[in-house]
Amino acid sequence: MSLSGFVHPWWLLWLIAVAMVAAAYIAVQLRRRRKALRFASFEMLDAVTPQRRKWYIHLPAALLVLGLTGLTIAAAGPTADHKVPRNRATVMLAIDVSLSMEATDVQPSRLEAAQEAAKSFVDELPDGINLGLVSFAGTASVLVSPTTNRQSVVAAIDNLQLAERTATGEAIFTSLQAIENFAAGLGGGDNVPPARIVLESDGTQTVPQGLDDPRGAFTAARQAKKVGVPVSTISFGTSYGYVDIEGQRINVPVDDDSLKQIAELSGGTFFRASSLGELESVYDTLQTQLGYEIERGDASRPWLLLGSALVLAAAAGSLVVGRRLP
Repeated sequence: MSLSGFVHPWWLLWLIAVAMVAAAYIAVQLRRRRKALRFASFEMLDAVTPQRRKWYIHLPAALLVLGLTGLTIAAAGPTADHKVPRNRATVMLAIDVSLSMEATDVQPSRLEAAQEAAKSFVDELPDGINLGLVSFAGTASVLVSPTTNRQSVVAAIDNLQLAERTATGEAIFTSLQAIENFAAGLGGGDNVPPARIVLESDGTQTVPQGLDDPRGAFTAARQAKKVGVPVSTISFGTSYGYVDIEGQRINVPVDDDSLKQIAELSGGTFFRASSLGELESVYDTLQTQLGYEIERGDASRPWLLLGSALVLAAAAGSLVVGRRLP
């Protein structure tokens, strides 16, 4: 219940009138008590005004004053921050499917855990978000162009297939191209919906070798910054992960540093997850960041309901206690 950002603050002057009503009630009660003390003995006064009724008979008046206070605050129009679902925003989810995602340091495997968490993320996004999917290993492919059809994205996540190498830069460039194509199809001139890339990976870029190469991840991140599309990166896995390839054990530790740098260069946010639970928590955070925006809106309804309820309670209490309205 907000007590700030009043749209009509002058209505709060009515609180003076409410205070005067409360003061008048107290003055009347004190006057009655003085008159009673003047014409009655203490023994007789105790007999006609039992202790158990001293507070009870004043309850309706107290409720009335509180109710009028609530109604006055409601009339002043308080406002509060509200979480409002975004509409027309575009999100590209880019998931690493390199062979290192077969590591089982995250149960049942990095890829299966990533699939489970990603599907929950997809299901919980507001309906107005246009969501697309890119998978990347040695190359990057748009599996689903931005759409509000969640079933197609979930089906594509279920069918992710592992492949060799890791082209992180290509994943970002491909996602940017998908966003650009989708925005062009919408039209609308300068009124382009906001867009974001969520990139989940577990290892170092291997194609090309240099992160600052023309198709490298850092170059792609700078391009994303230039066109106003932040890249939120998720480093998924542990430092002790490994895979068996043709009988040879190959260590596949996560590469936090490069993914953090990608996020910083693009204006996005870096996250780290070393378990399914942590990954789901990251996606929950992203779901809130991407799917909702904070808007200042009316917050008078709770005060109106509370004030009305208290006034009705005061009327009912007066009928029960004094058999009259306050």
